[in-house]
Amino acid sequence: MQWLMRFRTLWGIHKSFHNIHPAPSQLRCRSLSEFGAPRWNDYEVPEEFNFASYVLDYWAQKEKEGKRGPNPAFWWVNGQGDEVKWSFREMGDLTRRVANVFTQTCGLQQGDHLALMLPRVPEWWLVAVGCMRTGIIFIPATILLKAKDILYRLQLSKAKGIVTIDALASEVDSIASQCPSLKTKLLVSDHSREGWLDFRSLVKSASPEHTCVKSKTLDPMVIFFTSGTTGFPKMAKHSHGLALQPSFPGSRKLRSLKTSDVSWCLSDSGWIVATIWTLVEPWTAGCTVFIHHLPQFDTKVIIQTLLKYPINHFWGVSSIYRMILQQDFTSIRFPALEHCYTGGEVVLPKDQEEWKRRTGLLLYENYGQSETGLICATYWGMKIKPGFMGKATPPYDVQGDPEKTAKVECGDFYNTGDRGIASGLQRLKALWWSTQRWRSQPWWAAQTRFEGRW
Repeated sequence: MQWLMRFRTLWGIHKSFHNIHPAPSQLRCRSLSEFGAPRWNDYEVPEEFNFASYVLDYWAQKEKEGKRGPNPAFWWVNGQGDEVKWSFREMGDLTRRVANVFTQTCGLQQGDHLALMLPRVPEWWLVAVGCMRTGIIFIPATILLKAKDILYRLQLSKAKGIVTIDALASEVDSIASQCPSLKTKLLVSDHSREGWLDFRSLVKSASPEHTCVKSKTLDPMVIFFTSGTTGFPKMAKHSHGLALQPSFPGSRKLRSLKTSDVSWCLSDSGWIVATIWTLVEPWTAGCTVFIHHLPQFDTKVIIQTLLKYPINHFWGVSSIYRMILQQDFTSIRFPALEHCYTGGEVVLPKDQEEWKRRTGLLLYENYGQSETGLICATYWGMKIKPGFMGKATPPYDVQGDPEKTAKVECGDFYNTGDRGIASGLQRLKALWWSTQRWRSQPWWAAQTRFEGRW
């Protein structure tokens, strides 16, 4: 990690987290030199949007002008005592270097596909944002995949490049001959490997000057592979609108993040939750993304981390909270923790009650899919009820295979295949929502296309 730490620049990052600087409720669809009243609301959709230039560079400019607090944009730790802190200006510098590596060294272009198979290491965030700057479509994947799984994803996506670690490089090499589209292999490692480019050395030597592409809001940005619980994993392609959604008032109510907040999400880097909750959402608010490498799940490490660091927003699947509750303590108070969120699994009422009793905090549940992003959630400040998943988030424009799509569409509704129970009043509200809002306000955010096998 020494090469990463050397990128810390002279403007420095201090350890104070006391000053509160509210983030703008909306980001403007204007150049960064024109700071002023926000222009976007829930139904004003800009034709062009790129998260790297409209959000990261926005906050970098705020830092340059002294209008943002000293807390870092990115804070990474591991179990060996290593630590990386980057400001938004440093993130801008590094991701522009990465963008140049992709376009100049690797010859990748806007619209090309790049497989991203990294654990929770800082390079994951550099690659994702570097792809946004260039218009390259990144494809996150869990590092638990084996050769046959990697082959399936590379062949189906026709990825031209891949970024991964030592542990998976041999798996990739064993199937690379069957992937004619794959032209570039980048290795994140302290060691070299024949046939692979050294990602870290290339980033260090690359130019920090790069002009971000002018991507359309509905241009593709990322492809997620579903978990494949009901068949072969399928590709869900999302547009740049996925990264724009947290900029709107309706979405910002979900977590009400401030620039002084420190947000930690435990999602695996291969899932959509990681892209939303460890990248686009906290950075839209200008707050700190906290990451613990955590190569192996360890409940005691999670508890120690929440006790040691000023983390006040925490996300994890409900089983993580359940495992924490199974530890031998009658009461525990995390000094900084204020907001707890969960998704991916059902929250049992007894766990909700026990978490509240022993920590003094509530669990706010959210629900979504790789294909759709967030569908509904219990917003901050909303009354928590047993079995209640909250309110629907603004709808999406969903497109796909006509025959397959027809089987999951019921009029104006998309049938997720999951089941829940709603009261009579909730059903009436849902019916009104579909007929009034979906018909009159076609939604732009995170336009999703279903591809591959079903």
